[in-house]
Amino acid sequence: MDCFLASALLLVLQTYAAPPEILQVGFGITVGPVNVSGDVPSSPPPGTNKRAPHSIIIGVRKGGTRALLEMLDIHPEVAVAATEVHFFDWDENYAKGFEWYRELMPYSYPNQITVEKTPGYFTSALAPERICAMNSSIKLLLILRDPAERVISDYTQVYFNRLENHKPVQAIENLLVRNGALNIRYKAIQRSLYDIHMCNWLRHFPLEQIHIVDGDALIRDPLPELQKVERFLNLPPRIVSTNFYFNQTKGFYCIRSDGRERCLHESKGRPHPAVNSTVLQQLRSYLKEHNRTFFRLVKRTFDWQ
Repeated sequence: MDCFLASALLLVLQTYAAPPEILQVGFGITVGPVNVSGDVPSSPPPGTNKRAPHSIIIGVRKGGTRALLEMLDIHPEVAVAATEVHFFDWDENYAKGFEWYRELMPYSYPNQITVEKTPGYFTSALAPERICAMNSSIKLLLILRDPAERVISDYTQVYFNRLENHKPVQAIENLLVRNGALNIRYKAIQRSLYDIHMCNWLRHFPLEQIHIVDGDALIRDPLPELQKVERFLNLPPRIVSTNFYFNQTKGFYCIRSDGRERCLHESKGRPHPAVNSTVLQQLRSYLKEHNRTFFRLVKRTFDWQ
């Protein structure tokens, strides 16, 4: 019943074009080189190939997907895609075909697994079916944080992007509330209805193939969450506590690997705006029942307000 109601709401909230013909691709398949750009391809490292992903970080937007990918990249048996591909959620990219998608994957050695991340997959109506058609056994990573905080973070990213592009901005309260009521059609709120989107994924994948990373816990203490991911992906334990250090200036953990130290881009971890307490309570109250439904679906709870 939970998923039936969620499916009905998803249809109301979102409109997508019908998917083009789906290409069946086996797990871990390797195919010959394809030059999608027309340029002369550079020579790959000997013994490597571009492979379909063994695992995909499917979301959620502003949940910590970039941090998770960068931290997984520490592992010597992981090869990560450099960019968000948006193959399974954007019709114009999906129409380009699987060869185009595979060409965007990194070169990897036979002992490595390939991982790509596109946060938009989680909220896409079509991505679960399309990914399942590629590989019904693929392992999926979903990183989530408190859904109300995710809404505010979503707004913050758009706010700064608009400022940088000299576009007008609105106070968050003007987007969250319309005519005195919570504006549930605001995309940032729709993306935080985790139960609705999870139902769509569970129609195509068993829960055992979807590992949920606690994004709030990853921020507080990365190592335990990364160790859980290693086990889920059947990777040998290679990520250790010395791979992380707390940056007092930025206020979050950064990465230490191969003698180098690096932090996430300055656009990550921006301070959130203060939100009117009444509006914030309105948002949390609306999300509360959706959170309860999500907890039932995934058979675990999270420390969300």
